[in-house]
Amino acid sequence: MNPARISPSILSADFARLGEEVRSVIDAGADMIHFDVMDNHYVPNLTIGPLVCSAIRPHTQAPIDVHLMVKPVDRIIPDFASAGANIISFHPEASEHIDRTLALIRDSGCKAGLVFNPGTPLHYLDHVMDRLDLILLMSVNPGFGGQGFIPETLKKIAAVRSRIDQSGRDIWLEVDGGIKIDNIREIARAGADTFVAGSAIFGAKNYSEVIAAMRSEIQQASEAM
Repeated sequence: MNPARISPSILSADFARLGEEVRSVIDAGADMIHFDVMDNHYVPNLTIGPLVCSAIRPHTQAPIDVHLMVKPVDRIIPDFASAGANIISFHPEASEHIDRTLALIRDSGCKAGLVFNPGTPLHYLDHVMDRLDLILLMSVNPGFGGQGFIPETLKKIAAVRSRIDQSGRDIWLEVDGGIKIDNIREIARAGADTFVAGSAIFGAKNYSEVIAAMRSEIQQASEAM
């Protein structure tokens, strides 16, 4: 399995000092930045676009992990690639041709990911595993930060981990939604290797302490497996 990665979601950061927040959380030990894009159409909220991605790019060398919650999705992918994104993931429901969208992301120079809502079936993976660098499982219904983790997601994580292992491919398994110190161990034990956390990190006074505690929990899950 891949080494663990922690990806703080800037959806929970202080937007009045976003560049500083990005630098601080990477200095505190985070591996990459999770960038949530919502369109008030596919999901019931409106957040940030390519201009903000471009603005934070000079503040860190860490990968920027862009999660597109927009429909239609193809039009905006090249904009985020040009703005400095390293990873771009999207929801299958937002694409008319999933294989073509994955190819567009890769042709734009980024790693490609597919995102599954809690109620989205995994059959979308059946014919595209060879085009994926990342699979992102939502453990909340997307649209808002600060929601509670849906326990049923643990079974879905295990199912996707099995698919990845059977494929023999180097695909990251990312989980996003309600991840905290007290549940990250069981999420890791289920098979996740990349962890998105928003309010659990940005809502804390000391980012380093939270990230270190999360890594300790992940390590304990690894030792128990």
